[in-house]
Amino acid sequence: MGKDVFVAGLGCISALGVGVSKQRGSLLGEISGIAPLTLFDTIHGVMAGEVHMSNEDLREMLELPSGKEYSRTTLLGLAASGEALKDSGLMTEGLRVGLISATSVGGMDVSELFYREYLPDNRRGRLRQLIGHDCGASTQFIYDKLGLNGFCTTINTACSSANNAIMLGSRMIKAGLLDAVIAGGTDSLCRFTVNGFSSLGILDEKHCRPFDAGRAGLNLGEGAGYLLLVSDRVECKKIYCKVAGYSNANDAFHQTASSSEGEGAYLAMKGALEMSGLSGDDIGYINVHGTGTQNNDASEATAMVRLFGESVPPFSSTKGYTGHALGAAGGLESIFAILALEGGFIWPNLNFRERLEECPKPPQTVVKQGVTMRSVMTNSFGFGGNCTTLIFEKC
Repeated sequence: MGKDVFVAGLGCISALGVGVSKQRGSLLGEISGIAPLTLFDTIHGVMAGEVHMSNEDLREMLELPSGKEYSRTTLLGLAASGEALKDSGLMTEGLRVGLISATSVGGMDVSELFYREYLPDNRRGRLRQLIGHDCGASTQFIYDKLGLNGFCTTINTACSSANNAIMLGSRMIKAGLLDAVIAGGTDSLCRFTVNGFSSLGILDEKHCRPFDAGRAGLNLGEGAGYLLLVSDRVECKKIYCKVAGYSNANDAFHQTASSSEGEGAYLAMKGALEMSGLSGDDIGYINVHGTGTQNNDASEATAMVRLFGESVPPFSSTKGYTGHALGAAGGLESIFAILALEGGFIWPNLNFRERLEECPKPPQTVVKQGVTMRSVMTNSFGFGGNCTTLIFEKC
């Protein structure tokens, strides 16, 4: 135990484009990827952060054989995890390299197509569309395609899934069970999630406004984000930062709501900070979960004030750029936090107008550059009260 864990590679795809450089450019340009949903028809008026590539476009980009139906979750995940591995320059021979992939949607975008034919007539429907339904199907496909040889598993803890994948990967490296691991998450838009979140009454029909007093809900998104984590004994061409702290907590308050005291969020942030050995003053930026719903933002703001008092660090939600990518959110936002740390940026909270009464300060509203930071924090909080915080520190 006690080995340091470092981030040696980054890979992502989102509504901002394909690859890390596209994300950085859009973040700096304050260019949102949220627009009216076009991937499929729905009776709901939906704005979403969709990746503007069809499944066929993604298949061709990844040079996968035609004639097979791949779930969108699989395609997005392979694109991002492959970039993270390539970015690291890691020579995998002789190393125990694992994959810990998070998802909440799994292959539902394809299995939905089966039921559209099967339910009206049980003699119809293509059974092969159900093969990739399970959340673990995309993980296994990515693992095999990347030629990995270590541990392989899937995590589904709703919207904290990818952060939990990164946390588990870090713990396994520290325990000496892996030399390196690709950890993060992938999720695609599908009818099930649009209908489900619509039934909860928490979709904003316009651009979402996280941490704004007039917020009206979230915009769904899709994408994938993965980190290539390595132990201090593995050589790579570049090290972005150190995984300094992490913590998972659950307030067991409600199936879909956070407590008004922000108990789970507070415990997750407090635990990660204690593990890192840093003080609150060492946190230069917080990428908050910030969904834009009434409950989440008030609860998270309350938790930050509980932990930091009047000295809440600069913070913002980047979901105004990408939408809420569910199981992939933590992977994408960990990358955004690392890019902020590396480049000295604080990303803006798009569409903000009026401060929450629960928070003593507003979020960052324009890109801030040239900021000297020692560490950054990123939060991902899921249904069922599952809350996870990660802290990344400069080496």
